[in-house]
Amino acid sequence: MEMMGTSLGNKVLKDFPLDKVALRSDYYVNAFEKEIIYLKRFEADRLLAGFRETAGLVPKADKYPGWEDTEIRGHTLGHYLTACAQAYAQSKDQELLANLEYIVSELAECQHQDGYLSAFPEVLFDNVENQKPAWVPWYTMHKIIAGLIAVYQSTGLITAYDIVDKLGHWAAERTSKWTAEIQATVLQVEYGGMNDCLYDLYKLTGNRRHLDAAHCFDEIRLFEAIREGREVLQGKHANTIIPKFIGALNRYLTLGESEAAYLEAAVKFWDSVVYHHSYITGGNSESEHFGKPDVLNGKRSDITCETCNSYNMLKLTRELFKLTGSVKYADFYEKNHINSILSSQNPETGMTMYFQPMATGYFKVYSSPFGHFWCCTGTGMENFTKLNDSIYFHQDKQLYINQYVSSRLDWLEQHIQMTQTARLPESEWVEFRVETDGQQDQNISICLRVPHWAAGDMEVFINGESLDPVVKERYAIITRKWNNNDTIQVRIPMKITYSCLPDAPHVAAFQYGPVVLSAALGKEDMTESRTGVIVSVPTKRMPVKDYLIPQSMSARDWFERLDEHLIRKQDELVFELKNTDEDERLVFTPHYMQHWERYGIYWSILEADSEELREHLEQSRHLQQIREATIDSVQVGNDQYELKHHIQGELTHAGTWEGLNGRRAEAGGWFSYDMNVLPGRKNALHVTFSRLYHGGAMEIWVDGQLLSTEHFSQQPARNFYEKRFDLPSQCMPYQDFVRIKFVSQGSINGVYGVLRTIKV
Repeated sequence: MEMMGTSLGNKVLKDFPLDKVALRSDYYVNAFEKEIIYLKRFEADRLLAGFRETAGLVPKADKYPGWEDTEIRGHTLGHYLTACAQAYAQSKDQELLANLEYIVSELAECQHQDGYLSAFPEVLFDNVENQKPAWVPWYTMHKIIAGLIAVYQSTGLITAYDIVDKLGHWAAERTSKWTAEIQATVLQVEYGGMNDCLYDLYKLTGNRRHLDAAHCFDEIRLFEAIREGREVLQGKHANTIIPKFIGALNRYLTLGESEAAYLEAAVKFWDSVVYHHSYITGGNSESEHFGKPDVLNGKRSDITCETCNSYNMLKLTRELFKLTGSVKYADFYEKNHINSILSSQNPETGMTMYFQPMATGYFKVYSSPFGHFWCCTGTGMENFTKLNDSIYFHQDKQLYINQYVSSRLDWLEQHIQMTQTARLPESEWVEFRVETDGQQDQNISICLRVPHWAAGDMEVFINGESLDPVVKERYAIITRKWNNNDTIQVRIPMKITYSCLPDAPHVAAFQYGPVVLSAALGKEDMTESRTGVIVSVPTKRMPVKDYLIPQSMSARDWFERLDEHLIRKQDELVFELKNTDEDERLVFTPHYMQHWERYGIYWSILEADSEELREHLEQSRHLQQIREATIDSVQVGNDQYELKHHIQGELTHAGTWEGLNGRRAEAGGWFSYDMNVLPGRKNALHVTFSRLYHGGAMEIWVDGQLLSTEHFSQQPARNFYEKRFDLPSQCMPYQDFVRIKFVSQGSINGVYGVLRTIKV
């Protein structure tokens, strides 16, 4: 990769240790406390059960259920280690420390002689290399390695260092045996941030083998494509891709200027995701995958915005800000942190979300404490034990204030303590009180971020006197010798704004200052259903009106005078509609505080009797018909959805082709799914094929009987087509599922998109 001229030098901003920033905001303090209570409720021996079992030792307790009783078991312990390490780093809680010491000692006993350590047998790694279905073993290994590193860094436990050092040796030994073909096969299966954690491990150990292993997980072709500006994200699993670029950035952070192309790839990836694939909350993806750039309205559903994606985007954003100091990263961090991360935790129970629906009419669904153990349960543990890690940054004698959150900073190097009092968006005013110990005798620059949402110039007062600070690259900079009890008062004006979707300029969401607003839509029939592997999602079995009709004016006029049509009630964070057909029904409040009702963030603003309104209603009817006709569905090529349907196969692999996820089999290879049907009535199979390869055929078998053979043209074409196959009624007079098997003949062929069984 051709390098760009970038040097780390002394320009990198530094964060503060977690114990030097104390949260004082009631909402944040409650969120942190709820997470600590949750972490202390875990039974360590249940988290360790799979590790002891794999090591040939007798478990001391039963494994937890949910994902912790599947092939992905052990990932929760990795997240748990990181979360407890972060919580201990800021609280010095001795109960957490004792728990970490116990778990680490147990893991040392479970580690194999060759360094292998996991809650599942090593054969799953063999399955990946041999193109057999396996649920993301390297993804889970990343969580374990990252957790051990976090424990060592926060506690200094040398046993944690020894374990992760040996585990790194195991990873290095395995990857050193890969051929180019095996490496390409492995990198097609989600592997989390294996490059990222191995670069971190190398920075601890200095062992070149750990560095070489990290390089094995760098997907060079992907980095080059993004760096060259090619749009290759469509159809890719978002939470697979984002950590790859965190790792690419860490390669640059680890090795410096010689690897600057990896920094450039990370920057361009961030730009693509934030500006072309993200919603107003900062979240991204539908059904865990990126769609076409700027096609967001067409992808709004009950399974948009996986919370893990926000977790990882914020990790990437934070490091890019530290490297560049660019305010755009600080702006996005605030947006996504408030409206996706804070939004993801129930403030009463402390439980967190998997998906964050962008389609109007759904509701938030939270995990159970000890029944699900989703990926987003694990990242949720981490999110709420580091709420204070990106409020302040520093460089030499400059202090950057990025987030306006009530907190107290102890800046030891400059002998300064600072107390911030903020109530955004309830109040436009933020106050800082500076305390010094008398040893500070040089000028210090305080750099206040001017938010992108500011509705006018910031007002700044020092000890009650107005000041016009120097504003550079959207930071208001105040440089002076600070005295004890100096105060800074800042007013950041706010107003109602709207944001439309690029593929639907009539679909808008509303924001006040930094917070996205949503309207509560009641608690009727808040029944949950399931998708993937026991992932709970909301249902919407009744029609929900998701559009507004302006009264006595055009939609354009309504938008242009929005401050007259969405009005804040005095002294409340409640906004009332005016001049629409829903004035008496809908009120808008901060979405991150919306936890117990159906809601709507995005609304179609449509004029009465317009063609747009007719099309909107027709599309809604069509989508409802699809939902009602579908008996079962598989997101082909998406690991957990395939595992839910008991995937089996030989000579098969998943991937993305022409922007659509799918699964292929080589000639003579096959794959199968178990799919639900309705016994005693007509059922059909809805399949999407491609014309990308020439020749060959795909046999479709149902419970061992050949249903049909789909022949493919000798002339390849870059498109897909859909086909329906009626299922024979004699196959299912009583049973409620069938095994659908696809066998490729004569060439590589596959199926794509969503495979459905439907009512006829």
